[in-house]
Amino acid sequence: MAAFTMYSTPWCGYCHRLKGQLKRAGIEFAEVDIEQVPGAAEIVEKINNGNQTVPTVVFADGTAMTNPSLAQVAEKLAA
Repeated sequence: MAAFTMYSTPWCGYCHRLKGQLKRAGIEFAEVDIEQVPGAAEIVEKINNGNQTVPTVVFADGTAMTNPSLAQVAEKLAA
């Protein structure tokens, strides 16, 4: 089961970097392309004060991080 959802785009370098780091660390996540999934861009905008900033990571408890590092995600998951 996915530990969180990452909102991203296919062309985002920061998204590709974080996805690779998460996969190498064995951390499962769900990915949503904000350009393809209706309503996804609006979720990201709501979290980021009107900006479509990716990667935006949303955890099961409703908290979110924008462009987090692998260490930040791992720390949140361990808490």
